[in-house]
Amino acid sequence: MKIKICGFTQAENAKQACLLGIDAVGLVFYDKSPRNVEVEAANEIINALPPFINRVGLFVNADSRFIDEVLCEVPLDTLQFHGEESHEECKQYGVPFIKALRVNDKTNIASMAKKYSKASGLLLDSFKESSYGGTGESFEWSLAKVKVDTPIILAGGLNHQTVSEAINIVKPYAVDVSSGVESSKGVKDIDKIKQFIRQVNK
Repeated sequence: MKIKICGFTQAENAKQACLLGIDAVGLVFYDKSPRNVEVEAANEIINALPPFINRVGLFVNADSRFIDEVLCEVPLDTLQFHGEESHEECKQYGVPFIKALRVNDKTNIASMAKKYSKASGLLLDSFKESSYGGTGESFEWSLAKVKVDTPIILAGGLNHQTVSEAINIVKPYAVDVSSGVESSKGVKDIDKIKQFIRQVNK
């Protein structure tokens, strides 16, 4: 089971988390998020990471020029789109991308997988009208039990107390956590990460 932790804001904090065995680090480039990072801070975090960590940049309805500027300055491996971006908008950068879906009982995940056919993964998160992730709220995990060719990344309200049950129900390719392993917004709690990893791998 792959593990991504999103919303790092401090280099040493990200390095410590990676040394515990996670697979991907998410950096938020969205100025309305409390976990937003500027280019300089993003590069400090990336430069601190050990080898073989996937570096993911998260964007929400961002202007293409802004994304191009970030890509020119920050060595990202994967882009993650959390807004209403079209398939064409997501794939135009020539970089592997993840499309996030905010899931409720009206979400047709199979249809969205076909719509975003070039996505490297679909990230299923909680639906909240006023927010694009990082809410700490879960959704009905049975809604994510779909058979699609695109790898499913499960997010939304995950922590060490909920992740094992969520994995058993959905059987995703990967899990993505942010607020569930934090001591404060943008600061990850190493003990919570250890507990989270232990539950994922049990």
